[in-house]
Amino acid sequence: MTELYHWFDLLGVMVFAISGTLLAHRKHMDGFGVVVLATVTGIGGGTMRDIILDTPVFWLHDSSYFVAIISAVLLCIWWLNRQKTVPKQRLLMADAFGLAFFAVMGMQKAMSLDMPDTTVIIMGVLTGCFGGVIRDVLADEMPMLLKGELYAITCILGGVVYTQLTHLGVSLEITMVVSMLSILLLRLAAIRWHLVLHVFKYKD
Repeated sequence: MTELYHWFDLLGVMVFAISGTLLAHRKHMDGFGVVVLATVTGIGGGTMRDIILDTPVFWLHDSSYFVAIISAVLLCIWWLNRQKTVPKQRLLMADAFGLAFFAVMGMQKAMSLDMPDTTVIIMGVLTGCFGGVIRDVLADEMPMLLKGELYAITCILGGVVYTQLTHLGVSLEITMVVSMLSILLLRLAAIRWHLVLHVFKYKD
């Protein structure tokens, strides 16, 4: 199963790297900028998670993560150079898939260290969101985490699903899949129907 988790982790890194490449394209960055944005998006959240949990940073002794990032970047560059325009909707879709993958992998790592439920949920949010925050800040964009459709809240909901299914004795594989789907479907629904959490009354 450890090998399976590793492949899930690589897939999450690749999806987030693609979202970073899409934003770099929209911002007309050069090749180095593309790689930097894809890399920080792909490994930023997991790096912060491991530092906080005081565990070895996942990519330090495993170059496969950088192979995954470069592969995703090259594939995305090839595809983007064949397109005339790239709708923002595709960036949001790629980000939603990366969010779901990484949030659950963050929860799994915290749970494997016997962390309490609140910490498991927080690590899921951090792992899923922080790379995107770095990406948006570097690209001079308002982070999705802070504005717009439901974002971090989807990770919180996924964290609640994950922890409760774990306590109910549901198998780890089913727990991870159900949690990923709950995050992904809620995020896609938020994008589709513009679901937001308003607390202020703004004048038009």
